[in-house]
Amino acid sequence: MTDNSITKDDLMKKAEFIDAVAEKSGLSKKDANEALNAILETITEALKAKKTVSFIGFGSFSTVEREAREARVPLTGKTVQIPARNAVKFKVGKSLKDTVA
Repeated sequence: MTDNSITKDDLMKKAEFIDAVAEKSGLSKKDANEALNAILETITEALKAKKTVSFIGFGSFSTVEREAREARVPLTGKTVQIPARNAVKFKVGKSLKDTVA
């Protein structure tokens, strides 16, 4: 079994991401932050409207409906109802998959 825990060194926080985008694009950090916020807001709005957001080669964000179900609480053994809900799904694109593999 592999250890999938994330260490502090493995995590790129939003500020570090913005710094990297600013450096690669030549944008100021302020402009890179505004662009990132606009991108995330646009993806969120599209998913809320049940649209799929696709970036060819990178991947696709979509929503999937999860049916209501019963689950058991391991500590108590009690059965609980989990309501139906929408969940976000990400399908990795071929280029990203090949690059990371």
